Amino acid sequence: MTDVPEPLRASLEPPPLSLSPTPKREVTGLVMSGGGVRGAYEAGVVAGIVEVLGLHATDPSPFKVFTGTSVGAINAAFFASNAQQGHLGAEELVRVYKRLDIRDHLRLNPWSVLPGGELLRRARLRWGAPPPERVGRSLVDPRPLEELIKTAADWRALDANIGAGTVRALIIAALNVASGNTTLFTHLAPGVIYREPRAPRHIVRRERITPEHVLASAAIPVVFPARRVGRSYYSDGGLRFNTPIAPALRAGATRIVVISLLSERFRPLPAEVELDHYPSLGFLAGKLLNALLLDPVAYDLQVLERLNRLMETVENTLDRRELEGVQRTLMETRGAPYRRIRTLVFHPTRDIGRVAGEHLRRLVSRVGSSTWLSRHLASRGDLSSFVEADLASYLLFDGEFAGELVEMGRADALSRAADIQQFFAEPTRRGA
Repeated sequence: MTDVPEPLRASLEPPPLSLSPTPKREVTGLVMSGGGVRGAYEAGVVAGIVEVLGLHATDPSPFKVFTGTSVGAINAAFFASNAQQGHLGAEELVRVYKRLDIRDHLRLNPWSVLPGGELLRRARLRWGAPPPERVGRSLVDPRPLEELIKTAADWRALDANIGAGTVRALIIAALNVASGNTTLFTHLAPGVIYREPRAPRHIVRRERITPEHVLASAAIPVVFPARRVGRSYYSDGGLRFNTPIAPALRAGATRIVVISLLSERFRPLPAEVELDHYPSLGFLAGKLLNALLLDPVAYDLQVLERLNRLMETVENTLDRRELEGVQRTLMETRGAPYRRIRTLVFHPTRDIGRVAGEHLRRLVSRVGSSTWLSRHLASRGDLSSFVEADLASYLLFDGEFAGELVEMGRADALSRAADIQQFFAEPTRRGA
């Protein structure tokens, strides 16, 4: 696997493991990464898991810990707010995605990207106006997304679920734009202990999570404005911490379901790609988002696999006393012991960028070139379907496209029904 850039590598916190015996009852965490509209795939996978397990409203939730970044934070908050129901309200979230309208949710906000907008903001602050809820230039009008996030999840039910212990933890990652640190907004049930990392790059803030926290985590720079939470401003947490695996484990998860938005079967471009013109802004933006939001997912999962294999070797090699010495050292240096973690990982079986390219052509014929994205990308011909559609796959807020991703996720889950049933079977053998 190609090495990730050093800043990204430094931001990845290896998941904590321990040698403690598997508890009588597992605590299952759901980890969802960021990726714009690609998050519809996550909703489809969860709907498929619910279907495989045959869960109904009166059943207990299959998950107790929810973590997410960017669109994964949106989905995590929704599922946590519906965790009093065994089916997690998954079909309602599916309907939310399928109701997206590109003409409403992808409206350009051109005036905000002009210098005058920033000058006006500074002038207002000098005149004594309160700090704005959002700040910075953004390409897309954020108001439709704000309305969607505030109304999709039941925020009172979320508070009730966490207060009652139905949800053990909801953790959302965002990037502090001033310090460059990753902030983990952590809403814990009473009595739950969160083992903080010994890493200065990750700041843990224990507080009640609101729509503003989710909007902050989903604020892709330039596309959406940074959001104010408390006295600081935050943007998309996926820029440095897209797969919050470690936080789920530090909140007590003993096994995790991870939903990646990067196709497992995706064939990377050749080492040398010839273009007949200088790469466009869309090309560069799509590749940048892939590097920031998708590539680290594969790296995180690779780290977890390595640690699981390492701990299996350690357990089979050292005696009890030696193992205890290893654990003491780990507690001193990392704030948490190690244990092997069982994972169930889902990847899209088709490359979502290619799916977006195919959909763009149908979209233009259906609604015309009514948006800058469809007008620009559809005009790029074959290059759009092969490369530039990466950008579209993040910003194509269209219900039909989101519906395709939902059904892909559902089908991918149903095709692995045996894996799902085995993973959720109780009790689980240690080290299985």
